[in-house]
Order: sequence, then structure tokens, then C-alpha cells
Amino acid sequence: MKVLRTVALCVAFAVAIGLATAPAVAQGAKEKPGSTEVGISPDEIRIAVVADDENPLAPGLFHGSPVAVQAFAKYINSKGGLAKRKVVVDFIDSHLSADDARNAIIKACSEDYAIVGTAALFLNNVDDLVACQDKAGAATGIPDLAIVTTEVSQQCSPVTFGINAPQLDCATKDDHPQTFRAGQGTVKYYQRELKKKLHGAFIYSNDLKSAAVGGLTLARGAQAGGVKSDGETGISARAPQSAYTPVVQQMKDAGSNYALNSGPFSAMVALRKEAKLQGVNLDDIVWDCFSNCYDKRFIEQGGADAEGQYVTLTQLPFNEKKSNLALANYIKFAGADNVDGFGTYAWLAGLLLRDSVDAIVKRDGVNGLTRAALLEQLKNTHAFNGDGMWGTTDIGNHVPSSCFMLTQVKGGDFKRVYPKKPGTFDCKRSNRIEIKEDLFGA
Repeated sequence: MKVLRTVALCVAFAVAIGLATAPAVAQGAKEKPGSTEVGISPDEIRIAVVADDENPLAPGLFHGSPVAVQAFAKYINSKGGLAKRKVVVDFIDSHLSADDARNAIIKACSEDYAIVGTAALFLNNVDDLVACQDKAGAATGIPDLAIVTTEVSQQCSPVTFGINAPQLDCATKDDHPQTFRAGQGTVKYYQRELKKKLHGAFIYSNDLKSAAVGGLTLARGAQAGGVKSDGETGISARAPQSAYTPVVQQMKDAGSNYALNSGPFSAMVALRKEAKLQGVNLDDIVWDCFSNCYDKRFIEQGGADAEGQYVTLTQLPFNEKKSNLALANYIKFAGADNVDGFGTYAWLAGLLLRDSVDAIVKRDGVNGLTRAALLEQLKNTHAFNGDGMWGTTDIGNHVPSSCFMLTQVKGGDFKRVYPKKPGTFDCKRSNRIEIKEDLFGA
């Protein structure tokens, strides 16, 4: 059974404005909104959110995405909407099903302007995304502002612009080897601050080939940053704690002082509990994880065994809402009990839509909204940062952010470790490197 893969990690916008800008702005202030595109009427902009929510295998897997997109609509409508129109959200549950995911895309194509916060693990056929017809009958495609793209077909789709840009350089997807973008900033920090020569275990989810590739890419980044591998192990996201027994034994035999688990947060909980069961001093290990572990359930399920866990983020943590208005608004409109990592990405996807629509209106007026215009605007978005809530990312060129910040579980909460100043990121270009390896053939 295949479920799950979080994608780890990490865009304000830049837009070219031509000579016609000035008259367009003047006209936009006077003209009345019309029905310019599928999903756009004089009064409304309809957007869809397609996500795996209700299902028997991983209930509520990406529930945070529709919650956040609906919260974004409430927020933006409280500000007067977009392009003089109210934003209306159509949530379509893809139920961890390839068929339901495809049907959801077909439905959104016929009713909505764009898809925002897409998180469907089995969206492995993007024909309906790319060939979606616009109001004029042209196969323009429907803009897909995704937050989780596990399949290469969606990662490299010409109409998909994800908040989390793919690790894969899509220009090399058919090459052998391929080129991947990986992060090494965090492990450089560990070695600099902890003054340790790190070596250890790399564990990744192997339920999907794409999940394995993603986990191995994270591993390669850490290894390039100086962490020696004591072994790499693929384990199902649904495996019991006993599946980690040989991994921990391997760590003990090698005297490992580092462990990276790129599977779900529950996998890291199982690994740490198994290590404690086998007598490992948890304080002797640098436990490394990404946004897959930034979940209050990790602390709830891990209890005392979760203490000391490092979590690398590309977004600001929830306890820094005083330092960032966008983050404060997400928590306010979604509700403090409803925010999570995937929801953060979906909220940011909403802000990306807002920025893109605002730029189109500034240039072409309130009736310049078409899917083609939105896709063109997204292609020209090269420095999105979600009002400072997100590490700056080149959306248009599908390049992951080099920005990161580090938290650690202390006293039962995620506390900022680096950089020290709230609301900030480390964005050195050297944090992100390219890896050439034939991971699809591995």
C-alpha cells in the first residue's frame, strides 16, 4: 500500500510591465468586472483545491490544505476580494485515489479558474491538467499552484507551479544521470556549531518510487555537506516500530551520531523509540528531519523521546506570528488548532495567486484575468517569499529555495535554533547544491 510522502522543502514576485501599464491601471479603476474565463464571473473567482483528505488508509492526510485555502478565501474577501470579485473555494477530495484525482482535475477544469494547494499523491496523469480548455476553447491548461507533487509528470508539468519547487531539474528528467537540487545548509550548521564529524543512518520511505528518490536526494545533500553514510534503508511509511530494529542495530555497530529520516513524522517517532528500547542514548545522536516532522502530533506521539529533535523549515514557525503579519493572518483565519505544515504551504499558494492576480490587474485591468495570463505571470515570478513568511523561491524556473531556518524540540515545543533572530532565514546560495545521479534507475 502506498501512502505518503512529504516533500520537503522550499518566492514575492517580479513581473515585466510594458508601456501599456499606465492606461491599463486607469481603465482598471473604472471598468466593471465581466465573465472573462472559466470560473470567473462579474462577482466571483472560483478556485479549486484538490487534496487527499478522507480515506481509510491515512485519514486527514492533507486536510490542512483545504482548510488553509478556505481560510485564505475568508482573509482575502475580508480585504475586498481579488480583482473586484469574491473568491469562492471548491474543495474536491481525491481520497488517495488515482481515479478520484483525475476526476477532480476534470471537474476543476470545467468549473474553476485555477487549482490552489494541490496535494494528491496519486496524480500520475496530467493530461487533463495540460489539455484543459479555457473559455475560448483553447487547450491552455488549468494553472496548478501545487504544494505536494510526488510524480515526475506533475513536477514537470508546464502548468504546475509549486510552492515547493521539485528537487529534480526537469530538463534532465530523461537523462542518465539526472540532476537534483539538494540542501546542505543544515548539516554545515551542525558540524560548525556542534563540532562533530557526523556519520550515520539515512532512512527514507519506499512506498513510492518518487518518495524514495526524494528521500535519497535529501540524503545526498547531507552527504555532500560532510555526513558520512553508515547505511541507507528504505522502509514503508506504514511499517511498525520493529522494522527499525536492524537500522538501530546498524547504528550501534557503526557508532553513528546522526540519523536522517525523510519519511512521515511517525517514522521518526518509531526510529527514536526503537533506539531508546535498544539502549541508545538519544542525546548522543543528531536527529535530523524536515517539514515532515513539523507536526504537533510528532511531539504528542513521541513524548519525552521527541526531545532534541531538529527540524529544518523553509517557512516561519507558528510561534513567530508576532514577527510576520502573513503568518498571523493564516493562524487567525484558519484557527490555531487547524494549522499545520501542509496548510502553511497551501496558504502560501493562496498568496502566490493573490500576487499573480494583482499583477495582471495592474497591467491589464480587472478583465485581463484569463488562465493564459495567470500561467504567463507565474512563469515570470522569480522571487516569491509569501510576504516574508517563506524562503525566497524562483517559482517561474522551478528552483527550490536556498533559504532555511532550524528548529529543535525543547520542552515539548519547536524552538528556533538558527538563525537566532525571529522572522529570518539563512539564504546563502551555497546552502543549495546540485547532485548528478541516476536515482530513477537506482
